[in-house]
Parts: sequence; C-alpha cells; structure tokens
Amino acid sequence: MAAPRRPSGGGLRRAPQDGRLEEINKEFLCDPKFSDEEDLEEKLAVFKEKYMEFDLNNQGEIDLMSVKRMMEKMGVPKTHLELKKMISEVTGGVSETISYQDFVNVMLGKRSAVLKLVMMFEGKANESNPRPSGPPPERDIASLP
Repeated sequence: MAAPRRPSGGGLRRAPQDGRLEEINKEFLCDPKFSDEEDLEEKLAVFKEKYMEFDLNNQGEIDLMSVKRMMEKMGVPKTHLELKKMISEVTGGVSETISYQDFVNVMLGKRSAVLKLVMMFEGKANESNPRPSGPPPERDIASLP
C-alpha cells in the first residue's frame, strides 16, 4: 500500500521527521494505556499529518508562530499571551514548543485542552463550511458597513 501524498511538498526534507513521528506512533500503539482507544492507528496517522502540517520548520516541534499561523488559518486569531497559555496548557508549562508526544497525548487525553478543541473545531468547520470558489460577489458602496 502506497503512503499518502502530502500536498504541502517538502518530500525529502520531511522524510526524517516522518520516520521520527512514525516511531513515536509505534510507542503509542504498544502503550497499554491506549489499548482501549478505538481506531488508534488511523487516529495517529491523522495526528501525524496535522502535526507535520503545522511544524513549519521541520524541527519536530510546533512553536508560537506555528500555532499563531494555525489559528489564523482557522479564522480565530489569538494574541501572543493567549497562544502562550495554549502552549503552556499542552506542555504542562515545561516548554515553549509543542512536541509530537505532547500533541498526541492531548489529542488522545480525556481532559478538555484548548488545542484539542481547536482541532475538533477545524475538522467540523472544514466539513460544514466549504470554501466558496470564484471571485467574491460584487458589492456597492451602500452595502458596506
């Protein structure tokens, strides 16, 4: 079975990171703590793709600017203080960047973390609000706020 293609590009550059994240996924698959998780392998594959999408510098961590871009992409920009609070909640205040293990722990965890809610929101928003195609409708000056 062929691996899914990433639309974001960077094929050779991403190969080492893909391997590292796959090793971490295997650790989660072998962890008895997550043995009752339904469709764990599929979830981990989705988490890996999302993580790689937001790890803009391919360093294996999501930093403040990456989280900022993610939030802006979803149409919910946040201040730097709000972003720092999100990262602190995910990492337990230990780091200023989100590692893949932290990311997966939050996504699989039972607690209601901000990042988990954001990712769920992004999924729901993408399926219920298809992006309009074509040029925007013409408006006259009277219709402006």
